[in-house]
Amino acid sequence: MQKKWYAVYTKPNNEKKVSALLTKKKIENYCPLNRATRLTTNEKRKESSEPLFQNYVFVHITEQDIAFIKQQSGVINFVYWLGRPVIIKGVEIENIQEFVETYSNIYLEKTEVSMNNMVRIVNKTPNFDEFDNVITINSTIVKITLPTMGYMLCAKARDEEFQLEEVSYGVRMMEV
Repeated sequence: MQKKWYAVYTKPNNEKKVSALLTKKKIENYCPLNRATRLTTNEKRKESSEPLFQNYVFVHITEQDIAFIKQQSGVINFVYWLGRPVIIKGVEIENIQEFVETYSNIYLEKTEVSMNNMVRIVNKTPNFDEFDNVITINSTIVKITLPTMGYMLCAKARDEEFQLEEVSYGVRMMEV
């Protein structure tokens, strides 16, 4: 049976614990961490890593492993849609990984998927040519839509970071 990515719903503030437990049990998982800079009470900057998706960890398993995952400490259930666990596209997990590696202070927006103009982002870093999801660029904001999850990842980008070129394949741009 082929492995697929699923979203697991965890108890509040248990994302890192569940991820560590699954890793210890040699179950491939991914808990995206957002590098955030916060100002402390004495106005010093403090870096922290917080789960990007509150109460979610992604697991790469076969359908037979679902019952085993549900029994793990900190796991509430899988995310379901129409009575079946939601399968997350592998490309979406890869896109999340690359986005999290590239940007900090990421925030999520709920969204509906809308396919509009196709664009390619030409740049040395980051290399978004491989993204298969919807992307929005609005001078200083980069957004990537995750269709199977109904979320959009958003982050601030440097103005000089991107140059857009219309193409008939690859990444799609949404109007802002």
